[in-house]
Amino acid sequence: MFDQLFAAQQKAEEIKKRLDTISVFGEVENGAIKITATANKAITAVAIDDEFLKNADKEELEELLLTAINKALANAEEVSSTEMQASAKDMLGGLGGMFGQ
Repeated sequence: MFDQLFAAQQKAEEIKKRLDTISVFGEVENGAIKITATANKAITAVAIDDEFLKNADKEELEELLLTAINKALANAEEVSSTEMQASAKDMLGGLGGMFGQ
């Protein structure tokens, strides 16, 4: 039983490392602002189109940055959740023998 729990813990660590290597994106205004993040919800890049920046005011820029960041984080959550669910199915399949199934 402890071996299976240890294996589950190792699998969770593997998933976390893998999520660090998966990039997700959020963008607004047809790509005028693009946010890149990992599936572990760490923002890794912000790109703002030069032409858009010339014409945007501070309030508009702040609002659109928030929107793009939230989109990237929502995408990260979706990927993370999918990975965790897939892993949970794998782990539960392995633990089924513990409960007489």
